[in-house]
Amino acid sequence: MSCCKQCGTALKTVEVGLTMKLIDRGAKEYLCLDCLAAFFSCDRELLLKKAEQFRKQGCTLFPSDRTKEN
Repeated sequence: MSCCKQCGTALKTVEVGLTMKLIDRGAKEYLCLDCLAAFFSCDRELLLKKAEQFRKQGCTLFPSDRTKEN
């Protein structure tokens, strides 16, 4: 399991996907929702809405089966 490169929190699939989609598709280190929100100066809810939007668009970084998010 991956951990946030800034705070060490265990990551979920959606956090890995957001890091890759919004920062670097080839990322090997990832940020948790809190650290991503701080990086982009926004709140967690906005990031989760964007993840759902990307999922609906068919982005493969965000599995459509929610059981795969953990």
